[in-house]
Amino acid sequence: MSTNDPSSPQALPGRASYTQFADRYAERAPVKPHNALYERPATRALLGEVAGLDLLDAGCGPGIVSAELAAEGARVSAFDVTPAMVELAKARCANLAVAVETGDLGAPLHWLANAAFDRIVCSLALDYVEHLAPTFREFHRVARPGAVLVFSMAHPMRDWIDTRTRGSRTYFDTTRFGLHWGGFGEPKPWVEAFRRPLADIFNALTESGWNLERVTEPVPLAEMKSVSPALHAELTQAPAFICVRAKRA
Repeated sequence: MSTNDPSSPQALPGRASYTQFADRYAERAPVKPHNALYERPATRALLGEVAGLDLLDAGCGPGIVSAELAAEGARVSAFDVTPAMVELAKARCANLAVAVETGDLGAPLHWLANAAFDRIVCSLALDYVEHLAPTFREFHRVARPGAVLVFSMAHPMRDWIDTRTRGSRTYFDTTRFGLHWGGFGEPKPWVEAFRRPLADIFNALTESGWNLERVTEPVPLAEMKSVSPALHAELTQAPAFICVRAKRA
């Protein structure tokens, strides 16, 4: 199957990767230290108050963020490229103000209306999109004037330091790579993603009409020290992720 076919697993690394372990991810991510005590709190802090707002959870996975924000009073529209994740998100958010669809971050969000959202959140999903500018333009289209976009991604320098990630490529190249992930049981899932330079992320964002407001290189919550001392020590030395807030004019 051609990688130009949007239904091809080769074209959609997120779908191919997460289909392997969707149930395990949904079970462990709510409490896994990397997520619960590191990335999610940093991303949530950038979003601000959401009660009464229309919010898009782009690349929602099993609906963890959607459920949290709906419980705070947001009206949430969510989507994910992996059918198994969509079903898990629907189950998690069954009694909340959350509508979940199947959709690809790397394709036009054709089912979403112009100027529909006050907040857009995209948590650790853009790493599975090769070309960011079209995605940021679609976010801009569906955002209302003054809307806020918050997203998190793997830190480009952290991933480049890992020789398994960069291979023989330079920091300035966009690289598709794969790793076996720990922390989600056996068999360890093989997860593929894209690593790109920091400038490519921010240039794609600002050239799509977004005004960059804040960049966070998060440190773990103090609670992580008792839960996972080695990970806490590692993440207080260097970040694994970046979290970004931007505003639509």
